[in-house]
Amino acid sequence: MAQDGSFARRTPYDKTVLNVVCWLLQIALAVFLVVQSAIPLYQGGEYNIETFDRIGFGQWFRYFTATVETAGAIGLLIPPLAGLAALGLVGVMIGAITTELTVRTAAGAVLPLELLVLFALVAWYRWPKTRELLTRVAGRRR
Repeated sequence: MAQDGSFARRTPYDKTVLNVVCWLLQIALAVFLVVQSAIPLYQGGEYNIETFDRIGFGQWFRYFTATVETAGAIGLLIPPLAGLAALGLVGVMIGAITTELTVRTAAGAVLPLELLVLFALVAWYRWPKTRELLTRVAGRRR
């Protein structure tokens, strides 16, 4: 980070450190998503079954959510997809926050909100690679 507090003048060392920190965050988020969220959703504990009953879409939506979270966790670990995966997981967390606020308790929305912020940071930091990927994909369609 530059002395003025901006990221405009990153040195190669700054870029390396930020990149490593971002990868460590991505790995931690991926592990957390699979171990603490997706696997319990697949297993269907009483709390998760009741929550998805309250949502009203049926239990298929619980499996769908677990699958999306697993795919997002995998995407966080694939360099060209990491930013896009993080952006998609921001959307998943918006859904989780909405669910907590409408069918559970406001206190339950705290963890998804914290995760949303972390996914947004990853998406922001990885944005140049995401834009590059989207440009390549759009170029192939023409």
